[in-house]
Amino acid sequence: MVNLEPTIDPEAVFADDDGPKLPPPEPAVPPGKWIKDNLFSSVGSGILTVVFGIIAYFAFRGLLDFAFHNPARNWRAVPTNIRLMMTQAYPADSYERVWISVAIIAILAGLTLGMSKHTPYIALRKLLNGSMAVGAAVIAGALFIKNNIQTDPETGEFLRDEAAEVLRVGRGEALSGRWWVFLIGALLILVPIAISAVLGDRRRFINFNFHHVVYAFIGLAVLSLWVVPYGQYGLLEDGSFIAEKGVTVARSTKFPWTIEWLILGIAYVVGLSLPDSSRIKTALYLSWFLSPYVIIFAILRAPIMDWGTVFTTDLYWFLGFAVVGGAIMWFLTTPGLGERGRVVAFVLLLVAIFHWIAAFNGWYDVLGGWFDMQQKNRLSVSVLALFALGAHNFAGVAGVRRGYVLTWVGAMFAMHTLITVINTPSALDGIPADSFIGGFLMSLVLSVFSLTLAFPVGVIFALARTSKLPIFRLLSTMFIEVSRGVPLITVLFFFATVIPLFLPEGMEITKLAAAVVALVLFSSAYVAENIRGGLQSVRRGQFEAADAMGLTTAQRTSLIVLPQALRVSIPPLVGQAIATYKETSLIAIIGLFDLLLIANRTIPAQSVFRGNRFEPLLFACVVYWIGAYSMSRYSRSIEQRLGVGSR
Repeated sequence: MVNLEPTIDPEAVFADDDGPKLPPPEPAVPPGKWIKDNLFSSVGSGILTVVFGIIAYFAFRGLLDFAFHNPARNWRAVPTNIRLMMTQAYPADSYERVWISVAIIAILAGLTLGMSKHTPYIALRKLLNGSMAVGAAVIAGALFIKNNIQTDPETGEFLRDEAAEVLRVGRGEALSGRWWVFLIGALLILVPIAISAVLGDRRRFINFNFHHVVYAFIGLAVLSLWVVPYGQYGLLEDGSFIAEKGVTVARSTKFPWTIEWLILGIAYVVGLSLPDSSRIKTALYLSWFLSPYVIIFAILRAPIMDWGTVFTTDLYWFLGFAVVGGAIMWFLTTPGLGERGRVVAFVLLLVAIFHWIAAFNGWYDVLGGWFDMQQKNRLSVSVLALFALGAHNFAGVAGVRRGYVLTWVGAMFAMHTLITVINTPSALDGIPADSFIGGFLMSLVLSVFSLTLAFPVGVIFALARTSKLPIFRLLSTMFIEVSRGVPLITVLFFFATVIPLFLPEGMEITKLAAAVVALVLFSSAYVAENIRGGLQSVRRGQFEAADAMGLTTAQRTSLIVLPQALRVSIPPLVGQAIATYKETSLIAIIGLFDLLLIANRTIPAQSVFRGNRFEPLLFACVVYWIGAYSMSRYSRSIEQRLGVGSR
C-alpha cells in the first residue's frame, strides 16, 4: 500500500509525460547558515529572536507545569470519558452503527483520494526535519516538567503523608522514571540523522506520495493500539472508577479501528483502478453530499421501518410526483416554449406558497380534509415549483432535457426516502429525538449540515445583492446586515425558544433542528459577503464575452462568473468554515450536549472526577485545534493548485 520507492532522478522533476510531476528539489542549506539568515540576520532580528525565545521557553515550561506539576490534575478523566466526549450517551449495544458510519466515510475518502488527479508529494527532508523537531520537543518536555509526585502503581492515586501532603521524589529519580520518553525522543532524532548520513545530498531528490505517508502514520497509530499498554479505563454503572494499567486497549476498540484502516486502504486502491469518468465523480460527489443525512437519520438514528406503509403509501406518492413532475419538466424544457413555461412555473410557485400558508394557519379544517396534504407532499410541490422556475435554462436537445428529468426523479427519491426515515420511530429507546447524538459527533453534524446548507444559501444571497433588480438587492441586503449585526447566541435563543411559541398546534421543532437553522442562516450571511467580494473581482470583459457568445443569464453565472468568483473567495470561505466549526460550541447555551458542555460540566460533576475541569477542557481544545488546522492546511493546498493570488 505504502510506496516507499523514492524518486531520486532530478530530471524527473521536469519530465514532460503523463505521470505525476514531482516538486523541484529543495536547495541544501547548512543549519548554521539557515539560523544566521532567518534568526540573526541583523542586530534587531537577533534581539527579537532571543526575546521571543525566552518567552517561548517560559511559556512552554509554564504550560507543562500547569498541566502536570499539580496534585489537582487527574488526567484519567480523559481516557475514562473518551466515549462520552465523542458520542455522548449513544447506546453501547448499538455502537456498531457508529463503526458502520465511520466505514462509510472511510470508503468515500479512499475512493476520492484514489480518483484524485492531484497527487501531493512530501520531501524526505521535511519528514526528517519534522521527526527531529518532534524528538527535541519530547526531550525538552521531559526535562522541563517537574512532575515528581509519587503515585500508587496499581490505582494511579497520589500518595500522601499524614498531613495529607503529596509525596514527591527527587529530581534525578523522577527523570530516571522517564527513560522511555528520552528513548523515544532520541530515536526520533538519531534515526533521521543516520538516514541523512547514509543518503547524503541525494535526500534532496527523494519524495514520497503524501497519501501513502498519511496512511502509514495512521497504520502506526492503529498498530500501537495492539502493542502499547495504554491501559483500560472506565466508569461502572454505580459510578465507581476502574483502571487497568499495563494492558492494551479493549478489543472492542482496537479491532474496529483496524478494520476501518483496512477499509480505507482497500477503497484507495479501488479508487486508483477506477476510470477517470465524470459520471463516477459526479456519483461520488453526490454520495459525499448525501452521506451526512444517511449516516445520521438512516444509520445512527436506527429507524424502525414500517414496510407496509412504505409500499402502500410512500411509494405511490413518490411515483406520482416522479412521473407527473417528470412530465412537467419535459414540457417546460421544450425549445421555444417561452413565456408560457414561465407562467406555468409561476402558477406552481403560487400553489406551493398557498399550501404552506394554509397549513400554518389551519385553513385545511375550513376547506375540508380532502384538500389537506402531508408535509412531505407540500415540500415536494415546493421543490417542483423551484425545478419549474429553472427549467427554461435546460431547454434544448433531448439529452439535456432527459438529464433534467432524471435529476428531478433522483431529487424526489432522495427527499421522499429521507423524510420517510426521519418520520419513522427510532429503535433507540428512551432517547429524545435531538439527543441520540452528542459530544464531538454533534459538533461534526452541526458543522457539516451548516456548511453544506449555508453555502448554496449564501450564493443565492450574494447573487441577489449584486442583482440589477431593486427588490432582490434590498431584501438580500436587509437579511445580510441584520444577520451580521446580531450575535449568534441571540439567534440560537430565538430559534430554540421563541419560534416554537408561534408554531401551530401539532407542529414542533427540536433543539437540534433549531441549532442547524440558526447556524445556517447566520453563516450564510457571511458566506454571501465573501462570495460577493469574489463576484466584484470578475472583470467586466467576462460578462461581455459571455453575452457575445449568446449565453443566458443562468449559463453566464454558473459557467463563467461563479467559478472565477469562488476561486478568489477560497481563503475567506475557509475562514468562515473554521469559524462555523468553532461556533458550534455555543449550542451548549440551549441545552445540547456537545463536546464543550460535556468537558466543562458533565465530567467535573462525576463523583470520581469532581472538579477536574482543566483536563477535559484542554483535550477539547486540542480536538478543535486539529480540526481547524486541518481545514486551514487543506485550504492552502487548494489555493496552491488553483493559483489563488496569482494571475
